Parts: sequence; C-alpha cells; structure tokens
Amino acid sequence: MILTQNLCKKYGKVSAVQNLNLNVRRGTVFGLVGENGAGKTTTLSMLATLSSPTSGRAYIDGYELSKQPQDVRRAIGYMPDSFGVYDDITTEEYLRFYADCYQVPKHVTKQRIDELLEWVNLGAKRSTYVNALSRGMQQRLEIARCLMHDPQVLILDEPSSGLDPRSRIEMRGVMQRLRSLGKTILISSHILQELSEIADEIGIMRGGELAAVAAVQVMLRHSTAYRQLWIAGEASGTTWESAFKHHPEVVDVSYQEGGVEVVYGGTLHQQAEFMRSLVQQGIVIYQFAERPTDIEALFLRLTERTVDL
Repeated sequence: MILTQNLCKKYGKVSAVQNLNLNVRRGTVFGLVGENGAGKTTTLSMLATLSSPTSGRAYIDGYELSKQPQDVRRAIGYMPDSFGVYDDITTEEYLRFYADCYQVPKHVTKQRIDELLEWVNLGAKRSTYVNALSRGMQQRLEIARCLMHDPQVLILDEPSSGLDPRSRIEMRGVMQRLRSLGKTILISSHILQELSEIADEIGIMRGGELAAVAAVQVMLRHSTAYRQLWIAGEASGTTWESAFKHHPEVVDVSYQEGGVEVVYGGTLHQQAEFMRSLVQQGIVIYQFAERPTDIEALFLRLTERTVDL
C-alpha cells in the first residue's frame, strides 16, 4: 500500500532522508519514531506530494508519486505536524469547505459531516468557531478533515504533538478507533511508547535513515526481556571485561565515568549470581540499580548487537 525504494531528500549538501525503504502493508498501522530532525516530517511531506524526492521512488495505493501526484492526493488523508486552520468559520462549515475541495457528492456531505463530528467527539461543537476550540479539539477536527473524502491511506505527522495529558488520552482513543476502519495508516511520533499502543509495526529513524523496523509485539517482548543495570564501582576496563566474559546473559556494555551500564538478559537468580561473581573477582561495587528502560534506545542497542529478533 505504501512502498518506497531508496527514497532520498537533500537540501543542498545536507541529506534529510537517505535511502529510505518502507513497505507498509494494506490495512496496517505503521509507526515512524525518531527525535526531532530524524527525517520523519520530510518523509511524510514527500509521501503527501508536498515536496519532491531528490532520488528514489515511492508508491501509494499503486500510484507512483512522481508520475501520478493527483491520484496520490485523492488516495490519502494528510495531517501535517503544524497546520493552519480557517478559524473564522464553524467546525461544520470547515468540514463542508473541505468536502467541496475533495468533491464529495452533495447528497452525502451532510451525513458524512455529522458522522465524522460524532466520531471525533465534536458533535456538540458543530456550531462553535474553530478559533474557540482547544488545541486538542482542533487536532481531532483535522482528523475528521482527513477522513472527509474516505481515503484508503492516512498520513499523520505527530497528531498528539503539543497536547496536554487529557487531550493526549482523547487523541489516543481516536487513533485506536482509526484502527477499526481498516485503513492503511502511517503515523509519526518522537515517543515510541505512544506508538506502541496503536501500531502494528514500528520503524525507528535516526539521522535521516531507517535504523530498525520490527513488529510492535516483537519489539516490546525483546525490550522487556532485558534490563538496564547501572553498576558503580572501581575497576579497570580490562577487569570489567574479564568479569563479564563468563556471563553470556550480558548482551551489551557501556563504559561510563564511575561505572558501567549493562543490558542484562538473565533471570533474577542469574543476576544475583552475576553480582556475586563481580565481587569475587575483586571489583569494588558502590552502587547497583536497575534503570528505567528506554524502549527505543534499548531496542537499537540490541539490534546493533545483532540479537536475533
């Protein structure tokens, strides 16, 4: 449904997106996660036909972006990360305007507007001016606008960005309802945990490249199977290495000032034996703690170490 082949975007000598290969299957939700500047927005902008790739190809619903942009636009609903709305009209008028833009048949326009306003929990706000809506309500109105012409593909760039906790919960509910429509959805965020609640697959972007792709359940299973341990102590690098080499459950080590951070995949009993072994080998341990797991960072560290997923 969404396919890219070595998609690249350069601004002068700067590569915003490099050799991107995506394959989003029909009817699935694909989450694109990464820090600001990772290339997510540039990628979605190209797929929405708002900017042209420097090289490579992309297809949406069988249409090639560079050759059939109008067909692509009819096939997608696109929500950018920052958007302007016509704020001096009501929410109903706003959707009616876009219904006309998308050439939605007149005889179904009213019913569709009614259904969409209810669907995004804005039924009571149909006569409210857009500029009187909260940011969360405006975001949900944009989702309704994306669905106005009943597209097969939705491209959503950080739909929860800038929302307060309550609005994020409401938006999460909308996203989960979107899944039930059977549409193909490409959604970006800089928070992996947020996407893991709604996506089937997740791709992690870093520096304009797709660093890793995995099914959500695989990613969560392997991420939660490992613990990040902080061990503060006195030992040389070679002493640490010697102590670790007899413990295959240690899958990654990061040497830091004052100690080491270990990605550990053993049981709690093995962990206790591991600590006892360190002490027996003469390592003076000042502190031992389990750190909160950063799922994205841990997943990347595991995949960089070629752990079998």
